[in-house]
Amino acid sequence: MNSSKNRYLASPYLIWSAGFIIIPLIMVLYYAFTDYDGRLTFSNVSAIIYYVNIKALVLSVIFSVVATLFCLLIAYPLCLILTTVIKNGSSFLSLIFILPMWMNSLLRTYAWQNILERKGVINGILAFLNLPPFYIINKPPAILLGMIYDFLPFMVLPVYNSVSRIDKDILNAARDLGADSFDTFVRIIWPLSLPGVISGITMVFVPSLTTFVISDILGGGKILLIGNVIEQLFTQDSDWNAGAGLSAILMIFIVISMFVTAKYDREDIK
Repeated sequence: MNSSKNRYLASPYLIWSAGFIIIPLIMVLYYAFTDYDGRLTFSNVSAIIYYVNIKALVLSVIFSVVATLFCLLIAYPLCLILTTVIKNGSSFLSLIFILPMWMNSLLRTYAWQNILERKGVINGILAFLNLPPFYIINKPPAILLGMIYDFLPFMVLPVYNSVSRIDKDILNAARDLGADSFDTFVRIIWPLSLPGVISGITMVFVPSLTTFVISDILGGGKILLIGNVIEQLFTQDSDWNAGAGLSAILMIFIVISMFVTAKYDREDIK
């Protein structure tokens, strides 16, 4: 009785998943492996080996790895500090980091464009202080800065949840047994927080790999990432088959990330 009731309650989610996840994925795979006449082909997927596409993919992977690394380096010490300083303020803390997500990502990116442009806020302050201007707009550092700013909350929240769940009695027991701060971190804190770290890495790496808005606005369209190539194929060239073929390549990275995350989630449950 309970199982049938649970299936009934889950039916809206199943319908939503089928309509907005499964069916679009099937459509992408259909276009990826067919030509204009609907015949089976692998040319759309094999187009990734073209110089422009492979260059864009390599740049996307590099940018995503660097952005994910910086997000981790910023988020992890921040989470350790917050779990030590803040007591019983987890709901307020979550609100602080979720609040930026309520603002449209496009607006936040445009705000950074206004801050970094040649006559923007930063250069205005530098000119007032008689300091040399700071030009990174339309360059890789601007794109990385936009990625880090946009996706940092996706790293902070899972890491903070993992670190905050660590039993303080375990840490106190380690110190009583003579472990210093470094040993406590390496042997206890890091292993126990690793599921949150893996989840955060996945949540930052995947959107960083597929983004195109940040590189369009902060890169001035001068630096093509794989997301920009796919976006142009769909919108400018109206070549859905080629765009879907490159999108299928990106799905490989997403599926790998999902398997890695699921593996550590299972280990966390055990």
